[in-house]
Amino acid sequence: MNIMITGIGGMVGTHMTDYLYERGIRPVGLYYNSTVPLSELGDQADLFECDVRDALRVYRLIKDHRPDVIHHLAAQSYPAESWLRPADTLDINLIGTVNVCEAVKLVRLTDPAYNPTIVVACSSAEYGASLTPERIPINEDAPLLPLSPYGVSKVGQDLLAYQYYHGDKLKTVRPRIFNTTGPRKVGDVASDFTRRAVEIELGRSQRLKVGNLSTRRAITDVRDLVQALILLAEHGEAGETYNISGSRVYAIDELLELVRRASRVPIEFEVDPTLLRPTDELVIFGDSSRLISLTGWKQAIPLERTIEDMMNYWRVQLGGAQ
Repeated sequence: MNIMITGIGGMVGTHMTDYLYERGIRPVGLYYNSTVPLSELGDQADLFECDVRDALRVYRLIKDHRPDVIHHLAAQSYPAESWLRPADTLDINLIGTVNVCEAVKLVRLTDPAYNPTIVVACSSAEYGASLTPERIPINEDAPLLPLSPYGVSKVGQDLLAYQYYHGDKLKTVRPRIFNTTGPRKVGDVASDFTRRAVEIELGRSQRLKVGNLSTRRAITDVRDLVQALILLAEHGEAGETYNISGSRVYAIDELLELVRRASRVPIEFEVDPTLLRPTDELVIFGDSSRLISLTGWKQAIPLERTIEDMMNYWRVQLGGAQ
C-alpha cells in the first residue's frame, strides 16, 4: 500500500504517520509551513516540501509516487486565523484541493487505470448556523451554513470533492471532522489551556486566560480520528460524506476543570475579551452513525487521558522533562 499524506507536518498528519509506520507502511509526506516540528516524524516518512497551491509540484509528486491512497490534510485549519486571512484560507483550502484532484486526472491521461482513493479532510465548521439544539447531534444531511471564512472554505472543499467524484469519477471520500485534539495540537482551546497550564507550572505565567466557557463541544482524540480516516480510506463509499464526532459533549468549563485536575499546581483563570470570536457555534456535536455502521469505528481514548497526554507533551516541549 502506497499512501500519500498532504499536510504531514500537522497534528493529524504526524499521528497518522506514527500509526502507519507502526504497521509497516512508510508514507510519502508533503509539508509546508508545518505546525509540528518535522523532527517529530523521525525517519518514518519520505518527506517533500510542497505548497499545495503549486499545481505543477503537486502533479509531479503524485505522478512520481502514484499513491494508492491520498489523505488530503493540507489546509489553513484555524477558524480564528481565517478572520485575519480570509483570502489565504480560501486559496489554500480550495485551490489545494483542486490541484490534488487535477493532478490525479492528469496522471490518468497516460495511465487510465490509476484511480486512488482521495480522503479529503472536511470539517464540522461547514454546518455553522445549522448547529441548533433541535438538530443536535447533527447528521450529514443538515444544511451547510458556515459562520466563518474557514467554514466557507471547507464547504467549497467538500463540494469540490463531490464534483470531482460526480464529474470525473474520482474516488473522493469526504469526512467531516468535528473537534479533535491531542498531543502536538496548537490553536484550539484544549491545546491553549494545556500549554498555558504547563507555563503556570513552570512559573512563566500566573493566570490562565480563557474565552467563552459556555460553548459545548464533542471532542475526539487525534489517535481515534486517525483510526476513522484509515477505515474510511479502506471502506468509505466514493462521493459520500461521513461525520467523525466525539460521542460526548463537554462544556468548555468542564474541559477547563479537567486541565486544572491534571495540573501539578493550582490554576487560576480570567476571561480575556480578545479570545471571544465574532461568531461561535453554541454547541458542536455530530451524529457519527453512518461512519460507525459502515466501519465499526468507536472512540477508545477518554478525554481525561487526552488532556494528561497533552500536558505531558507540553512539559517536554516547554520544560525539557515530564
